[in-house]
Amino acid sequence: MHAPGLMERGRKDMLASTASLWNGGAGWVATMSDDLIDAATKAGIANFEATSGRVPDNFKLLAEHAPAAFAGYGLIRSGIMRDRPDGGALDLKTKELIFALLDTLIGQKVGARNHAANAIRAGLTLPELSEGLVQVIMAGGITTWNETGADVLRHCAELVGADKGA
Repeated sequence: MHAPGLMERGRKDMLASTASLWNGGAGWVATMSDDLIDAATKAGIANFEATSGRVPDNFKLLAEHAPAAFAGYGLIRSGIMRDRPDGGALDLKTKELIFALLDTLIGQKVGARNHAANAIRAGLTLPELSEGLVQVIMAGGITTWNETGADVLRHCAELVGADKGA
């Protein structure tokens, strides 16, 4: 891949502190420094722990075997999963609901349950979750309800019931 615009403007070293982009005559490469990977990984882990209370096993596996990929994901996640007081445009309850609905739409039951539970813990009500899940039915068909949506609502209803009984 060739990026002549950056070379011609003399910006080859623009990202030198975070990445090495030019590899002599071999062309453009992107290799993140260990310091950047470590910092981004820590940001991702801290964000998971702050919003979910834990780092899911699948993401631990990614961090172990593809640390740069986890670092990149961690930066995206820590950027978007910020509450309003921390600079987010949407509150975390809404963001968790959106992720729950998107995961429901694509049939990702584990993610949908986890994000819906996080949204409930952030103050989402069962009627709000139900209404969102009905929108998913409208967009994705009844199969999204049968395969994922009903399980997500049932899981959250159990969480709310457990909280009321405590």
